[in-house]
Amino acid sequence: MAKKSMVAKNNQRKEIVARYAAKRLELKKALIDPNGTDESREAARVGLQKLPRDASPVRVRNRDAIDGRPRGHLKEFGISRVRFRDMAHRGELPGITKSSW
Repeated sequence: MAKKSMVAKNNQRKEIVARYAAKRLELKKALIDPNGTDESREAARVGLQKLPRDASPVRVRNRDAIDGRPRGHLKEFGISRVRFRDMAHRGELPGITKSSW
């Protein structure tokens, strides 16, 4: 079980990323635009630096949707490997069976 404060901080980061996503995309496009002037590229770089650090999607951590465990996250299910195994053994995941050969 992750600390509630860490889960809350991660959720706050997700909100900040969503809030600044359009502006960040616009600045990134201006930064790599081959037809742009050096001044416009410099302005885009400065604009990106002025955005909050948490506006970067890289700072968001994938966590278990149930208990917030940060490691062993399975993207397809949104849960950790430990939780996945427990739920699969109990039959709570439809279509998931333990392989045997």
